Amino acid sequence: MKIIIAGGSGFLGKALENHFQNHEVWILTRNPKRPNEILWDAKTLGDWTDSLEKADVLINMTGKSVDCRYNDINRAEILRSRIDSTNVLQRVIDNCKNPPKTWLNSSSATIYIHAETQLMTEANGIIGDDFSMNICKSWEKAFFASPTSHTRKVALRTAIVLGREGEAFHKLKTITRLGLGGQQGNGRQKMSWIHVEDFCRAVEFIIRDENINGAINISAPNPIDNQSFMKILRDKLKVPFGLPSPTFLLEIGTLFLQTETELLLKSRNVYPERLLNSGFRFRFESVDEALKELVE
Repeated sequence: MKIIIAGGSGFLGKALENHFQNHEVWILTRNPKRPNEILWDAKTLGDWTDSLEKADVLINMTGKSVDCRYNDINRAEILRSRIDSTNVLQRVIDNCKNPPKTWLNSSSATIYIHAETQLMTEANGIIGDDFSMNICKSWEKAFFASPTSHTRKVALRTAIVLGREGEAFHKLKTITRLGLGGQQGNGRQKMSWIHVEDFCRAVEFIIRDENINGAINISAPNPIDNQSFMKILRDKLKVPFGLPSPTFLLEIGTLFLQTETELLLKSRNVYPERLLNSGFRFRFESVDEALKELVE
């Protein structure tokens, strides 16, 4: 296949490039350094547009990281980076003689409300109204706004992706080794997650299954509460104790780290109903299996 990964220079883009190493993979990036990387600014047309002709798959991973303080400047950039890249890709596809057959666009499992008991499926998940959820809603609205008769569209509502090179796993591992790997807040918030290998396999599965379209949850089938997750991580790292982090301490800590407590305290209780019903099988269904593989 000819696969184009827009914004593919980050953790997930690199993981996908490695996963599809036996295919023709091109990366759209602001800082091209390798022969298969093409310059683009994620908002205006340029020479990069030719790469979409006769592509089998377009995967758009573009968007400013949400691991920052939600001040006015960052809020505007988080939204703009997602909408601009989606809109400019749509313009190019509309003008392609041979457009990509499949377009996968990033979204996020944080589109659903804080939920500790109710599982959020694609059919029954409750989408709320705050900054993060509205970002996701606007993102998907822009993605699905224009029908593309020759290009199948899928929005990937992705949970936290656990991988050795991933920022989330690296930070959790670091604080645990420093003895700070206790529960965060009350520890009851659910953590929806997926091993990076299953993330890549799920993407390939969706590409192969032409019956899948619309929004789909990319998350392992067993969300786990924060307290249990941190205990399993301590066990795998052989760290005997972990100091808990009450909410007020997290507020202070995230201020110094220039991030937001929402990333730690929001309960994401997401279930991959459509993936499972379509026949996808996870290699890492439990956090215990995933963390064992990552640590070892």
